[in-house]
Amino acid sequence: MNKKILLIYTGGTIGMIQNSNSRLIPFDFSKLLEAIPDLKSDELDLDHISIKKPIDSSNMHPSIWIEITKIIDSNYINYDGFVILHGTDTMAFTASAISFMLENLNKAVVFTGSQIPIGVRRTDAKENLISSIEIASGGNVNEVCVYFENQLYKGNRTVKVNTEDFEAFESPNYPLLAEVGINIKYSSALVKKHDKKLKIHTNISNNVAILKLFPGINISIIKAVINSAKGIVIESFGSGNAPKNPELRRALSKANSEGRILINITQCLHGSAVQGKYETSESFSNSGVLCGRDLTTEAAVTKLMFLLGQNMSDDEIKIYLARNIRGEMNNNII
Repeated sequence: MNKKILLIYTGGTIGMIQNSNSRLIPFDFSKLLEAIPDLKSDELDLDHISIKKPIDSSNMHPSIWIEITKIIDSNYINYDGFVILHGTDTMAFTASAISFMLENLNKAVVFTGSQIPIGVRRTDAKENLISSIEIASGGNVNEVCVYFENQLYKGNRTVKVNTEDFEAFESPNYPLLAEVGINIKYSSALVKKHDKKLKIHTNISNNVAILKLFPGINISIIKAVINSAKGIVIESFGSGNAPKNPELRRALSKANSEGRILINITQCLHGSAVQGKYETSESFSNSGVLCGRDLTTEAAVTKLMFLLGQNMSDDEIKIYLARNIRGEMNNNII
């Protein structure tokens, strides 16, 4: 029986070709097999669908995450896997968000894109697309992931690290899910298959802000950011440190008492926030700020957005925010 894969196009570089005037125009995916004959297979059926209005990924919005989630849900029974074509700039945000919005996922949802349009001679789009489809149809992957330049990453552990090279992404604190060479070598870190039924979540809140600390940051700036949203992701120094400032501690404590939800993650690409390790982390540990451990910024933001959209009390949100729910953070409680 043929494997059935659904391509979901959201926009981005991968979906562009050059016309006769060397201008980039959207690719007609009904002609995909003509453009990439390597995809033709007697064992594979490919279908495609686009979101209502394909966009540059810089215009990505939670409403589109909901649209993607609903497309997957309505087609879940009929397909063996899904490949989502997405611009690279916000791909890690979308992959993280979708990982939270799809509970009990038991099929591959592979995000991919390209640095060069599909219609350009040196494009990386063809290899990325071919391998993503191969992975989605292989039956080894049962989670949201990102495939780029021969490597498969866990979706909610992925960050974009390069705007110019083909190696555009990295998973700084989690092993690769697969490496593609002559053969596809899958990792034992992959989520195992289960028998639970897919459950989707389509309520999500954008009442979230990021506070990035820097030397000399004015306390008025800190207060303004904290007061701007319900949920605050704090990007702190090193392993979760901040200036030792009584005014900062008071501002954080006040925000916590007023019902704001704050989580501390490190600005560093590799490693983890560990509150209490240094004296300079006291402002957080004594003020009700949660420790985000090794969450990426993308995962921290989208996890907060997801949890704030659920019908939970603040205490429940804090419990789940500090807990690993989709493999987005390590399991060690700090």
